[in-house]
Amino acid sequence: MSVELPKSEVDKDQELQKDIKSIWQQFKEFVLGLLDIRQDTDHKATIEGIKNDIPFKGHTAWILIFSIFIASIGLNTNSTAVVIGAMLISPLMGPILGIGLSVGINDIDTLRRSLVNFAVMVFLSILTAFIYFKLTPLQIANSEILGRTEPTFLDVLIALFGGLALVVAKSKRGTMAGVIFGVAIATALMPPLCTAGFGLATGNISYFLGALYLFGINTVFIALSTFVIVKYLRFPMARYANASRRKKVNRIVIAVALTFIIPSVFTFLRIMDHTFYKNEAEAFLSEVIIYPGAEQIKHNINVEDKELEVYMIGNTVPETTVAEWQKKTSEIKRLAGTKLRIRQGQDKTDELTSSLSNKVKEGVLQDLYAQNSKVLSDKDAKIKLLENEIEHLTKKSKANNVPLLALANEAKINYEGLKGLSFAQVIRTDLKKIDTLPVATVIWDSKLKNKVIDQQSDKLRKWLQFKLELDTLVVKSE
Repeated sequence: MSVELPKSEVDKDQELQKDIKSIWQQFKEFVLGLLDIRQDTDHKATIEGIKNDIPFKGHTAWILIFSIFIASIGLNTNSTAVVIGAMLISPLMGPILGIGLSVGINDIDTLRRSLVNFAVMVFLSILTAFIYFKLTPLQIANSEILGRTEPTFLDVLIALFGGLALVVAKSKRGTMAGVIFGVAIATALMPPLCTAGFGLATGNISYFLGALYLFGINTVFIALSTFVIVKYLRFPMARYANASRRKKVNRIVIAVALTFIIPSVFTFLRIMDHTFYKNEAEAFLSEVIIYPGAEQIKHNINVEDKELEVYMIGNTVPETTVAEWQKKTSEIKRLAGTKLRIRQGQDKTDELTSSLSNKVKEGVLQDLYAQNSKVLSDKDAKIKLLENEIEHLTKKSKANNVPLLALANEAKINYEGLKGLSFAQVIRTDLKKIDTLPVATVIWDSKLKNKVIDQQSDKLRKWLQFKLELDTLVVKSE
């Protein structure tokens, strides 16, 4: 048995459904209108703008050389502000965008020009940095340089989203210089090239290869971002005179695109895996590797060989504890198969010393110097306190052993009208601390006037203070 709703209620239900659909449609149109970038895209101006930035000659080449010098100085002096300034004036982005654009629109001529200028750009940058670091007396690998020797998962994301932001900004009608400058800073193409030059100048191949790898990651993902946006915005494809040439160009471009895209995917996954492994390892080292009386001074995380090396000082960690720590690595999925090496005092001194880098040795010496300085400072303070106490006790002893009779006879000769003399240590307090005060009580002849008594008392005080070697002395008259 079915129940039919009144006609008025059916109409209301249909109207409600229409209102909901209308609201959803309006919301969808609003979001699409908010995020749509195709309406305000200038294809022709964007292509011309990117092509104009590709060549490296004349003014552009000199600007690149000067900016590399500035960035190298910033890295050398560990100045982030100087490095940022160099990135703002660097023209490194042109050929990279040209590669992404040419692949996206099948423009083989632009691709060829982009690759040639890209090679010139890299060679000129590394050569300039090499010359600077070869000539400068400061060849220390500080934090600004070390931070550009190994890419991380975050570097990949920065290059990817930075490239997307840059291409979107360049494709918009009008200029968005702020975005372009911001991307130049964020993606940091120049510091890795300077670091590569530093690695060559100092003979450190690991620095050279690591920095070049970071630069390659940034380059690939910026070019990939350009390719994606060009395809999304449906830039017009390059035209060729005949069909055979068009097919040949398509094959070449597809091959180049695959050469960029396939390694990018594998690199992205590899760096992501390395980053997650390092995060797990750092957490493990800080939360698990703890032993009373022992302290970590350094640790190395070898992702490729899955090895954790920890240097410790203080109490020797028993082998049973090390075995327990090793067992716990297998309980963490990402750290499974990791080998744990604990370097500590029980190792041979030569082996431990040789395995520590100069930087670690310097850090250990600084820690030991700081600790020894604190110990010496504490001892100096104690010695000073004891010296003051001895001095106080010496004065107190002198005050308690006053040759009163001899002093009185000598004072009687020097001070007319002196009838009697007494000496005592008075204990007094200001309700905060207790102190002792030497007090001399003098009996004067009653015939003396008050003025004379005051003068004689003052002279007597000074004389007694000198004879008894006292800092303070109070003289009272009776």
